[in-house]
Amino acid sequence: MEPVPVVWKGSKMYWYVDQSVSFQGDGSKERPFSRISDAAALALPGDTVLVAPGVYREYVDPVNAGREDARIVYRSTVRNGAVITGAELLCGWVKEGDLWKACVDNSIFGAYNPYTTFVYGDWYFAGKSKHTGAVFLNDRMLYEAGSPEECAAGAKSIYSWVPEESVYKWYAEQSEDGRKTIFWCNFQDKDPNEEKVEFTVRRECFMPSKTGVGFITVAGFKVDKAATTWAPPAAFQDCMIGPHWSKGWIIEDCEISNSKCAGIGLGKYYDPDNDHYFTTRHVKSPTQMERDAVCRGQYHGWLKEKVGSHIIRRCDIHHCEQGGIIGRMGGVFSLIEDNHIHHINNMMELGGAEIAGIKMHAAIDVVMRRNHIHHCTMGIWCDWEAQGTRITGNLLHDNQKPDFAQALPGGMTSQDIFVEVGHGPTLIDHNILLSDVSLRIATQGVAMVHNLICGAFTFVGEGTGWRYTPYHIPHRTEVMGFMTILHGDDRFYNNIFIQKWPSEDYVAKSDSRDELQIENRRVGTDVWDSYPTYEEWIRQFDMESDTPDMAKLEPAHEGHLPVWSEGNVYFNGALAYRSETGGRVDAEHTVNADVERTESGWVFRTDLYEYIGDMSCRRIDSDILGKAFEPEQRFENPDGTAIVFDTDYFGKHRGTRVIPGPFAAPVKEGVVK
Repeated sequence: MEPVPVVWKGSKMYWYVDQSVSFQGDGSKERPFSRISDAAALALPGDTVLVAPGVYREYVDPVNAGREDARIVYRSTVRNGAVITGAELLCGWVKEGDLWKACVDNSIFGAYNPYTTFVYGDWYFAGKSKHTGAVFLNDRMLYEAGSPEECAAGAKSIYSWVPEESVYKWYAEQSEDGRKTIFWCNFQDKDPNEEKVEFTVRRECFMPSKTGVGFITVAGFKVDKAATTWAPPAAFQDCMIGPHWSKGWIIEDCEISNSKCAGIGLGKYYDPDNDHYFTTRHVKSPTQMERDAVCRGQYHGWLKEKVGSHIIRRCDIHHCEQGGIIGRMGGVFSLIEDNHIHHINNMMELGGAEIAGIKMHAAIDVVMRRNHIHHCTMGIWCDWEAQGTRITGNLLHDNQKPDFAQALPGGMTSQDIFVEVGHGPTLIDHNILLSDVSLRIATQGVAMVHNLICGAFTFVGEGTGWRYTPYHIPHRTEVMGFMTILHGDDRFYNNIFIQKWPSEDYVAKSDSRDELQIENRRVGTDVWDSYPTYEEWIRQFDMESDTPDMAKLEPAHEGHLPVWSEGNVYFNGALAYRSETGGRVDAEHTVNADVERTESGWVFRTDLYEYIGDMSCRRIDSDILGKAFEPEQRFENPDGTAIVFDTDYFGKHRGTRVIPGPFAAPVKEGVVK
């Protein structure tokens, strides 16, 4: 019998799915499908797929795209009640010595066996030692051991941010005939036959296998446990759920957790001519192949009309080991708002240059607002082409390595925000940044306005080398040009700086090398003291000459760009830029600023407003911020309209007296929920 919809509402069809049914239905309310995939094969523009609570152990591959005026909606009828998982139950455990043993037939994996596939690729630095698969005990990922002996020893990881959990381990090997995967696990005092034990089988959970399947809404699902692969920028970017190079997806009210690599993907399509090129062929640098990917992307439809403009909102994204949200080019013009992103890469089994709560390459006109991001190796990382990017109204804290954990060889340094090798304009405003590094700034063209900044600026004038990167026609993807990073072109208006953490230089292992790396931990804008003001910079260019001398001006063309700093206040020893105007350095008082979790939610506490006094500052807008130097694009909204900073962190109106920091008025009694 051909499946038929049961309810018509205008042009909309409703398909029903319930995994608890004892027979396969036709998608009607009375006879629902048992699998989401059956509805996904039939849903057309305007249709809604309603999924009842239950665990759906399947890969959902939406066949048809919606339209901007007729989306296809997949909705869990109970928020997080419908679970789409890439894992299967692993039963039949037998105790052998100190370990438990179970095995599965490899036919369950199809063409992709996660226990013979390693996490590796371009920009992966931690060694080819971890598989894409994983074993879970009661929804918590176990640590992979390199041998049965290591598994039995159950030693704590010296790198893990949660070492007490690292004693739970697994090891997998192939049978001699290659037909079975054999698991050995150390469950400590748990009996796996009495607990829930799962292992990842599928590579993705909800993602089109082809590109161009746009205008889909996924709402209210729990999506977890997939054997995702490493997702660097010049490769196919795998994930548990994502639009796969299309336009107009909405992922909302979902819980996304326990991906081996990426949770949500807004990334790149598969390009056989540039997929892990450096890792497989070696002869071209991965940086060069990123430039290649940008230009090839135009050929593959990287246009505003075809790709991007996604919305990710109100999701709980946690316990993924590469990133919560990962994207390269495919996330342009998107909105990421009101998400809770936490505990990313805490196991410290994976290490490389693509790890963060949010890691976006080419975040062109992407707005990230009102997100709460904490306990991540890195909070937000905007790599390359952060042009028109706005990071606003976010709370970031505890995005720093615990003192007890050693730095993972090949792992990344930690900070709230990292903006790297772009030309701007990148706008960071009204954020609360509480970790020991607020901004790693190996870039130019950044404006920071009305933030509370408790950590240092690092990599000022560093970390770019010969990586000349593209900039784009404003509010478009078409490439306008390429340029090295000159550094500077940065603006700091109406921020509060607090030396919350010790100011001594911090020594860590750098990226994939064994060199010692000394990083600044001093808070404030004085790290730009060697950079010119605008007046000092413009004087170099013989502006009154009709016949400028190219050779004479060459040093000026290669020098640092200017810096603006105005209306900022500095506490606890934080230091101001040498040409700060209208600011205040308070060397008398010691202030506190911190966040804590209470029974009623997260609470921010500070006494700094007792000492701001009657200080006020200028209202800032797009005209004051001006244009980023290289793309000659204003700090403005994605639609080209001006921004006036007349509302605060909570959206409250700023009156005639404008004060520094994220709040429009002093915090009463020093407490903000």
